[in-house]
Amino acid sequence: MSVEQVSGLARVEATVHGMWGALSARDWETLKTYLSPDCIYLDVPVGPAAAARGPEDIVKRLKIGLEPLASYQNFTGLMVSNGVDVMYEHHEEWHWVTGESAVLQFVSVHQVKDGLITLWKDYWDMGALADHAPPTWMTDFANADMSWVFDATGLV
Repeated sequence: MSVEQVSGLARVEATVHGMWGALSARDWETLKTYLSPDCIYLDVPVGPAAAARGPEDIVKRLKIGLEPLASYQNFTGLMVSNGVDVMYEHHEEWHWVTGESAVLQFVSVHQVKDGLITLWKDYWDMGALADHAPPTWMTDFANADMSWVFDATGLV
């Protein structure tokens, strides 16, 4: 592997780590700077018909689950990259103001082009969240602003 290839891998991994750092801090404006204008975010358990596209709508989508939390943190794990595609194994801790908490295991897949994330897919166990979330969690989600919904069927 050449020096240029190693340097490119490091930049791609730094982009993904930077985005996750901004998300862990719930720094929405900084998070947007890591996403391409046409980036697609897909929560795989929910399916491609309820994806989000573009930094503004991705943040709207993320805020539904994360903004109401008393605390949220992402914990770094294994990252594997070929210079464009990145697989990132990590976990998150969610704590609600009502006292409930959950540890969620994730594998996230990203595509990074020209220093920006163009695709973000999260693979996780929705049951692990539903089993530990407050009883109002699904109702709160169902009543949230859904203007971000983008049907990515056939694109991801």
